[in-house]
Amino acid sequence: MANKSNKSRKKGRAKDKDSAWQERVVQIRRVSKVVKGGKKLSFRAIVVVGNEKGQVGVGVGKAADVIGAVRKGVADAKKQLVEVSLTKASSIVHIANGVAGGAKVFMRPAAPGTGVIAGGAVRTVLELAGVKNILAKQLGSNSPLNNARAAIDALESLRTFAEVARERDIPLEQLYA
Repeated sequence: MANKSNKSRKKGRAKDKDSAWQERVVQIRRVSKVVKGGKKLSFRAIVVVGNEKGQVGVGVGKAADVIGAVRKGVADAKKQLVEVSLTKASSIVHIANGVAGGAKVFMRPAAPGTGVIAGGAVRTVLELAGVKNILAKQLGSNSPLNNARAAIDALESLRTFAEVARERDIPLEQLYA
């Protein structure tokens, strides 16, 4: 009996550790590869993983079944996590642009109470990053994968005043002067 309760406690701890991460499937697409015997069908899943506290990642997984593709996508997204610096109003610190392939994403900080004004994969990336107030526009491509990667690129380019001061080896107060 005691052995059984130990197992449940261990499972509980592992579940708590992973429960901070949310995952959302942006797209599942059936793809095929032409081989000697005909066509080999498989699935491609685009997955966004985030903890709503400033960390987010986009991953792609391919497998013979949907569940396997999603699992691989989650693992890929966790390998490519990006740290996002947010303001007290849960917005981004400055205007940012991101590019991936033919997709361009423009992001602009917004006042508290605005909400997430963005579409498609960009909205998913921003919500899982923990951004609550932002204006975003996707330009160019309609590809969910390229738009999600462009959003990650824009979020990656964000820098706070403290980071800029540290890079320039000057005190923070000197930036305002």
